[in-house]
Amino acid sequence: MIKKIVTYILLVVFALFFLMPIYVLLATSLKPLREVGLEKMWFLPKEPSLDGFAKAFNRLAPNLRNSFILVIPATLLSAIIGSINGYVLSKLKFRGSDLLFALVLFGMFIPYQSVLFPLIRFLQDIGLYGSLWGLILVHVVYGLPITTLIFRNYYSEVPTELIEAAGIDGAGIFRTYLKVLFPISLPGFVVVVIWQFTNIWNEFLFAVTVTSDPTKQPITVALVNLAGSQVVEWNVQMAGALLAALPTLVVYVLLGKYFLRGLLAGSVKG
Repeated sequence: MIKKIVTYILLVVFALFFLMPIYVLLATSLKPLREVGLEKMWFLPKEPSLDGFAKAFNRLAPNLRNSFILVIPATLLSAIIGSINGYVLSKLKFRGSDLLFALVLFGMFIPYQSVLFPLIRFLQDIGLYGSLWGLILVHVVYGLPITTLIFRNYYSEVPTELIEAAGIDGAGIFRTYLKVLFPISLPGFVVVVIWQFTNIWNEFLFAVTVTSDPTKQPITVALVNLAGSQVVEWNVQMAGALLAALPTLVVYVLLGKYFLRGLLAGSVKG
């Protein structure tokens, strides 16, 4: 009995510890500027106001649009290409396929900082530096190792007899993928979409490096630039942080249960 009580007390303490920043974020975002201060950050707002959210949205709206323009195609492209890669590497074994898969996985462990200079030079050479299309290309390429891994492991659980039966019926490689594997790939796609959407939406280094024009930068970069030069409007910054976090929270709320199913279905099994 005492052990259970101690366990619950520790769980409550840890939960409160992790929820404190969220409380400060919400409380500060709802305060008018005159109530904002370090000595008052733990207090609830006396006169709740949405002015911080209005200002933050007006300043971040163009960058919020840029983030959606970036995230949606980058997530879908990396998911589709990763799905095809996973199919080829799991069901169409060929000489050197394991080595190729190992080389693809190696891309997961390359630090972003080490490739910035050659990456910028490459984007300049193909005319995509400073554009959202260049940033989309970067995230698609850097998302392929993890999406390929997820789909390869997911498709490895599919009986090979299904692929062989499709081949006997005259289906080619791509028809087999479209008619046999793609219809049962929903759990894998959910895992990949949540993973890629969250990573791309929250990524900062590539965003600030590739897109130097403020009008083309995603919301993560704009959020850093939201601080004023003279007076820091903490309520506006906190409201901006909530707005920036809202899309990923919505994705998790809507697809969270499918994410768990995808994991249990073998999409990240070794």
